[in-house]
Amino acid sequence: MAEGYDYIIIGGGSAGCVLAARLSEDPAATVCLLEAGGGDRNPLYHLPAGFAKMTKGLGSWGWETVPQRHMRGRVFNYTQAKVIGGGSSLNAQIYTRGNAQDYDDWRQMGCDGWGYADVLPYFRKAEDNDTHDNPYHGKGGPLGVSQPVAPLPICEAYFEAAAALGIPRNMDVNGARQDGVAYYQLTQRNARRSSTAMAYLAPNRGRANLTLRTGAHVRRILVEAGRATGVELIDGTRVRATTEVILSAGAIGSPRLLQLSGIGPADHLTDLGIPVILDRPQVGANLQDHLDLYCISELNGPYSYDRYAKPHMAALAGLQYLFTRKGPVASSLFETGGFWYADQDARSPDIQFHLGLGTGIEKGVATMPQGGVTLNSCHLRPRSRGSVRLASSDPAQAPLIDPNYLQDPYDRAMSIRGLKLTQAIMAQAPLAKFVLAERLPGPDVKTDEDYFSFICAHSKTSHHCAGTCRMGPDPEAVVDTRLRLNGITGLRVVDNSIMPTVISSNTNAAAIMIGEKAADMIRQDARG
Repeated sequence: MAEGYDYIIIGGGSAGCVLAARLSEDPAATVCLLEAGGGDRNPLYHLPAGFAKMTKGLGSWGWETVPQRHMRGRVFNYTQAKVIGGGSSLNAQIYTRGNAQDYDDWRQMGCDGWGYADVLPYFRKAEDNDTHDNPYHGKGGPLGVSQPVAPLPICEAYFEAAAALGIPRNMDVNGARQDGVAYYQLTQRNARRSSTAMAYLAPNRGRANLTLRTGAHVRRILVEAGRATGVELIDGTRVRATTEVILSAGAIGSPRLLQLSGIGPADHLTDLGIPVILDRPQVGANLQDHLDLYCISELNGPYSYDRYAKPHMAALAGLQYLFTRKGPVASSLFETGGFWYADQDARSPDIQFHLGLGTGIEKGVATMPQGGVTLNSCHLRPRSRGSVRLASSDPAQAPLIDPNYLQDPYDRAMSIRGLKLTQAIMAQAPLAKFVLAERLPGPDVKTDEDYFSFICAHSKTSHHCAGTCRMGPDPEAVVDTRLRLNGITGLRVVDNSIMPTVISSNTNAAAIMIGEKAADMIRQDARG
């Protein structure tokens, strides 16, 4: 091992970039950030509307799920970031934190220090909010958080349509209440994406004690006498860590690399010929994700951003953005939505909406040639649990990703209710002047069995996977409540894989919070 650092961070994503920036604030600490993907020079990573290209392959590992046995064998595209900034460089920039009860539930499970009152300061610390400065929000942090600059008139009609069904408007779904429809705040600054690569890493790249390596694909974590001592890359290079190895490769990448390193279910590793370093059956278990359903309506005029699909219109949109920082290029395309109830007995909203200002925005979703809008819904607290396992000991081979969607009948019932609610919203009078007709699911879908058939054919991941390196106070948990791996010293996991239960919203803001909180814990532990 020719090179050594105090801290090696594996994965330059939403949490990894936060850690690299925060830990390198101490000039006495040397930090090496390893990212398997490349840099973010492509302008599409920085233009808000570039999201439309992201689920179609840019900056992604290109993975898929295994056939979903509770969805008639359906295989899903499963976008996982492979670029500096990780998911924060690819996502729709929606800044939602989940419900306060999500974090209080973690605390009630025994995860001391992870209640809402414990994590709120870290959400606020990260934020540079262009609108709110109050007990729920902060200004002056690294992360740009902004109001949308490019909504369309149909968004206001959507709010009125929801109101007709008794769903109120909410001016801040990250504030006192989550319930209601809203303009989402976005991880943007000056109408450009504010990824963690840009917000946390770019301003600090000149630090002498911070090393960034892109294209650095880690083969395995090195463990000697029960302690993580460094990493080995695909090319055979070894890098030493004198204090900690920190795994921030995401809810799929982190359990995958632990298993490749011999840390995981012993029987599975033995079957693949991987020497077992530590038998941890929960590594790769407990996978949770939000299944996204959608209602697509064709419009009776040019009321969405679909009209900019034609080359000459796209050129006009580019000019508009260049000179005004507004228009379709400045839109995340999913900046309107909200939270409501499928189960009226739910302890907090259990359905989330995303109004897409166009059609065919994500891979595999239908396009309306005459233009339309897409209203997505997802059930936020699935009871189904899946797994991440290895297909082989070859680190170049894709893992076996099994979200196990709709395994629990409750998830199926609530998902159908959520989809019916999107249809009801789109059918309300305030939207009649925009909507020509509902095209999907359409009038032929009537019974719950019809809806199930539709869901099997027309659904996707919400890109909110979590839980595969579960945090907990119990000895079976993968990491303890300070995110240290149980059974190996000098090794921590810091990303959404540590969530005991997936939060009730998009997950990027939570990943950034986890990075902020972990950085403080790591520095505290280093001081003894």
